[in-house]
Amino acid sequence: MLIKVNGKEIDVAEGSTIQDVIDETNAPYTPGSIICLIKGKKELEKNITKYKIKTTKGSIIIELVEDEEAKPIIDVWKNQYGEFADLSIRWSTSTEVAIGPVVTDLEPTHDEFKYYDGDVVLSLSSFSNESTHLILLKENTTNVYSVPPFNKGIFAHIIGGKKTLNELTDDDVVTSIEPIIERSTTTDSASVSDLSTVLEQGNEIFTYIDFEIDEGSPICVEHLFSIIKDNRVKVNFDSNSFVGIYELEGIDKPKENTTQRVRGTITIRNEGNGVGRMYVYRENRVLTPNHTTVGKITAGMEIIDIAKKDDFITVKSDQQRLLLLGKSQGDAAKILAEAGVEHIREGVTGDEGVIVEQSPRYTIDILNEGKVVTKAINPEELCEIEFVDNAPRSVKYFKLISGLLENPVGKIKIHFAVPGMHITIFEGDRKLAKGLVPENNPVDIVNECEIGITNMAAKTAGLIGVRFEPNSEFGPTAESFNATNIIGKMVKNTDGLEDLKEGVVVYVRESMS
Repeated sequence: MLIKVNGKEIDVAEGSTIQDVIDETNAPYTPGSIICLIKGKKELEKNITKYKIKTTKGSIIIELVEDEEAKPIIDVWKNQYGEFADLSIRWSTSTEVAIGPVVTDLEPTHDEFKYYDGDVVLSLSSFSNESTHLILLKENTTNVYSVPPFNKGIFAHIIGGKKTLNELTDDDVVTSIEPIIERSTTTDSASVSDLSTVLEQGNEIFTYIDFEIDEGSPICVEHLFSIIKDNRVKVNFDSNSFVGIYELEGIDKPKENTTQRVRGTITIRNEGNGVGRMYVYRENRVLTPNHTTVGKITAGMEIIDIAKKDDFITVKSDQQRLLLLGKSQGDAAKILAEAGVEHIREGVTGDEGVIVEQSPRYTIDILNEGKVVTKAINPEELCEIEFVDNAPRSVKYFKLISGLLENPVGKIKIHFAVPGMHITIFEGDRKLAKGLVPENNPVDIVNECEIGITNMAAKTAGLIGVRFEPNSEFGPTAESFNATNIIGKMVKNTDGLEDLKEGVVVYVRESMS
């Protein structure tokens, strides 16, 4: 049986499930994500109200009328609009442009009617349904168009491309006619997460979204890449006009390229409430300086249309993110060679070195410059942290300060270190620490290598510390237990850490074990 997978028609065995089709086609899909299931072309097109008529002079957009009387003509149009493609402009006058002919089963009338600028009519020229023409009105007129006895033959209105219409001559050709997919088109489609769902003839499924990046927004595009975890994103909010993905809300981002927020546009909020949020637009919205454009959906808008809060969506990008932090120098060399980017090594230059810094930092800048410098350290110098689950605000604060919210490797700078005290305190940010309420306070003892943050109960809120021996009186930042939030434990490569001096940068990553 024939079905479509991400827009491509394939032949599959009767009784095939969604999982069977994903396996057979290697369609991009991350387990747990939703899939958009459309039962067939007719189901999809029953909600379509706009069509783009492409010509050798440009495009004209028409919108179907809502009059119930026009339904018989609309049905004919929906079944046969493709037949008008590749036809020449039959005639062009000061009043109208005609495209055709095609054959329909409509019957003509002999009545004269008043028509208005922008009306779109099916006309049976010479009172013959074998000579059905599409008439697009340039101005008001009264005429006998041999129309069928439904709504004066009017089934649509021109809503875009009037300039193109006025420039058309009988030397021009209709190159294609395409239905315009809007959110209302796919709202009746099913959101499916059960991969054992059996498919039927004519079904269409979409498994992922694809996007192209906006090269005018290098910093915010990198933020977009950071939001995508394990090749998927989680929807935190949905409305008629957009879906919101708030994974990295609160991280300040600059104003970069701003454009009209047309359907499919992806933006990052750069100012105001919700800074750092990502938005994908289902409908057109006005231009605003508070939203930086980072990309545009190129495939899978059907999934965006039916997604709801808490749904996961599989994401694919044509542009690979050139984030090298945490990779070995050897692995980075292979990635950069494939991307055609020159690789300059610093620090530990051997293949085993773990990259902790890169310059330029952002994918777009790397591609534009054609080269990148990677600084690496020995693997045993990279500290690993195991975070707790019961101190979410404090963990997020630490990841924000260190850079771990957006990168696989972060860094913290030593603020205070005294030999023999078995404690190291790192710099924080008092402004960002304002929301650090007490959570996961130690009770009887702070264990060796536990990491703590001073909360709002003390003046030094935001400082980060680690102890290298147990203590039953004070936390890792030398504050009382009630002023200390424990966020986790350093579980790897801590040797020699307490001997480092003030101002030294320590590189960290989250433990995956």
